[in-house]
Amino acid sequence: MLEIWGRPYSSNVIPVIWTANELGLDYSLQLAGGNFGKLDTDIYAQINPNRMIPAIRDGEFALWESLSIVRYLCDRYGAGTLSPSDIQTRAIADQWMEWSASRAFMPVIYLFFAIVRTQPDQRDPAKIAKLRDEAHEALTILDGHLTDKAFICGDAFTMGDIPLGCVAYRYFNVEVDRPPLPNVEAWYQRLAERPAYRDHVMRPFGTNPDEWAALETACASEGGLCWIRAITATLLGHFPRASHL
Repeated sequence: MLEIWGRPYSSNVIPVIWTANELGLDYSLQLAGGNFGKLDTDIYAQINPNRMIPAIRDGEFALWESLSIVRYLCDRYGAGTLSPSDIQTRAIADQWMEWSASRAFMPVIYLFFAIVRTQPDQRDPAKIAKLRDEAHEALTILDGHLTDKAFICGDAFTMGDIPLGCVAYRYFNVEVDRPPLPNVEAWYQRLAERPAYRDHVMRPFGTNPDEWAALETACASEGGLCWIRAITATLLGHFPRASHL
């Protein structure tokens, strides 16, 4: 069985978990990193000598780096669907996956840390506004690309949507005023219709470090049951939903 090593709340692990669920794969989540530890063990060093998350083990095959894992899973288990068979369409998916990492991810994750991972009385409004503007500037490029497209590569959802879909969820669900991005918002709404996205990306992350820590601790104490709770919370309306845009 496929093993995914990492923390369910890690921004680098979530794309891997989402991908596995889009593909309908059976997998075991090996909690690792942060308070879960295990990264300094000899067993984990054999899987990932960098001692960072995520990593996977698919039978005897081990792989690390988030986007490499997403590509591998899509190539092996989603060839012709999540991994486009047309070489130019595949190149477009690759392009936007790389762009997500090099251009969009950092301003959004810094904005997330400046708000959710910082105590309210320690937040810097000027820094938050600057990060919001940088994130918006990057996502404006994506907004232009999506002018005439339902998804990154056109009409069909592909692996190209996965890293950016994770970025979009954090951007649209931090407490900050955001200028409009109509095409990105419409694309985000379409992602929110996908069960795997709702269940494994659209998870509550709280509004401050204490709430964040409590949510991650809940997953630590319940292990795999945290996924059952996530689905239940979605059905009960406890998740931030795309409809609030």
